[in-house]
Amino acid sequence: MIGLPRIRTTDADFETRFAVLEQRRLASKQEVDRIVLEIIEQVRERGDDALVEYARSLDGLELQADGLVLERPDIEKGAAALPAADRAALETAAARIRRFHERSVPKSWIERDEQERLGQLVRPLASVGIYVPAAQVPLASTSLMLAIPASVAGVEQITMAVSGREIHPAIFAAAELAGVQRLLRSGGAQAVAALAYGTARVARVEKIVGPGQAYTQAAKRLVFGDVAIDSEAGPSEVLIIAEDGASPVYVAADLLAQAEHEMASVVLATPSDALVQATLAELDRQLPSLPHQQAMRDALEQRSAAIVTRDLAEAFALSNRYAPEHLELFLDDPDPWLDRVENAGAIFLGAYSPVPLGDYVAGPSHVLPTGGTARFFSVVGVEDFTKRMSLIEITRQGIREIGPAAIRLAELEGLGAHAAAVRVRLADLEDE
Repeated sequence: MIGLPRIRTTDADFETRFAVLEQRRLASKQEVDRIVLEIIEQVRERGDDALVEYARSLDGLELQADGLVLERPDIEKGAAALPAADRAALETAAARIRRFHERSVPKSWIERDEQERLGQLVRPLASVGIYVPAAQVPLASTSLMLAIPASVAGVEQITMAVSGREIHPAIFAAAELAGVQRLLRSGGAQAVAALAYGTARVARVEKIVGPGQAYTQAAKRLVFGDVAIDSEAGPSEVLIIAEDGASPVYVAADLLAQAEHEMASVVLATPSDALVQATLAELDRQLPSLPHQQAMRDALEQRSAAIVTRDLAEAFALSNRYAPEHLELFLDDPDPWLDRVENAGAIFLGAYSPVPLGDYVAGPSHVLPTGGTARFFSVVGVEDFTKRMSLIEITRQGIREIGPAAIRLAELEGLGAHAAAVRVRLADLEDE
C-alpha cells in the first residue's frame, strides 16, 4: 500500500507537520552556488571553449565551437523529422497558447489635459533566452509555453538553450512553431552563463526564463542583475481541494500525474474523511499500471499528505498558506469560492480540468511559481517579455499647480538642487 500521510487539522502536531510540507523548496544552496560560480567564471573568461568542454564532460556531447549554435534553417530541418500526428498535436497546442496570450498583450497609454500629459509606453525586450531541459524527456510543451509569449510580445531574438546529447524532433518543431531563431546546444549553468554574458558565437540576452535543475536555477539567480530572470523554479506541486462527493478516481489520478515529476509534492485538502479513504484505495489501484512508480511512491510518501480539514473554508486557508503551483478545485460550484483564493500559480476548476490539460493544450503558460513563491510571483506571460517606460510632460499651468508641492518635498528630504530646478522655472513664469 502507498503510505500517503494522513493529517487532521485537529491533530496536536498538525502545525509541525504542515510546516514540513510548506518547506518544500530545494535544500542548502551553498555548495551548489560554489560550483555554479566557477562554471560562470569559466564561461565568462573562456567563452565557447568552456562551453565545448562542459558539453563533453557534463553532457557527453562531442561538439566543435561552430556547432554550438543552430540557426533557423537547422531548426526547420530538424522539425521535418517529427511524425505528422505529433506535429498536429503541437500545432493544436501552439495555436491555443498563441490565442490565449494575444488577449493579454499590455498596451501603451497616454492621457492629457491642460496641465499635463502622462502615460506609459510598453516595449518588447530585444532578446530573451529560453531554457528547456531536455536531457531526459523532450519538453516540447515548455518550449511552446515560454517562446510563444515572448514571440507575441514582439521579442525579435529568441534563443533556446537545450541540453542533452541529441535534440528530439519535437523540440525542433516546437521551436519552429514558436518563432525561435537560434538553438544553443548547451545546458545547465554553462548555458545560463553564455546567455547572460555572451560568447563569440552566443549572443547575450536581456532576460533568461525557464525551468531546470538546481544548478540551472542557481545560475539564473547568480546572474540576476546583469540580466533579468523569471522566478527561481523548483520541483512541481499540486494542491487539490475537494468536497464530499468528488470522484476519488479523478482525485487519485491527478495526484499521481503530478507525483510523476521529479521531487514533486502533492496535497489533498478535504473535509471528507470518506474521500480520503477512497482516494488512498484508488492510489493503490492505479499506481501498478503506471510508469515511474518508484518516483511517484517516493513523492507520495515523503513529500505529500492528505489533510482532513474542519470544512472547505479551512482547506482554502491552508491552500493560501501553501501557495501551490497548481490548485485544483473539485467542487460542484467553485465560483463562489474563487474570492478566497489568494495564492496560486494556476487554478483548475471542476472535475474535467486536470493539470495535464494546462500542461499542454489549455492555453495559459504552464511555467508557474513553485515552492510557495506564488505568494509574490505569477505565471509567465506576455508581460514578462516587455518593459514599461513612464511618459511625463507638464505644462506651464501644470508646474504652477504642482511645482510648490515638489519644492516642499525636496526641501523636506534635504535635496536643495531638486527644489532649485523647480523654483527657477516658477520664477521665470512669474516674469511672464
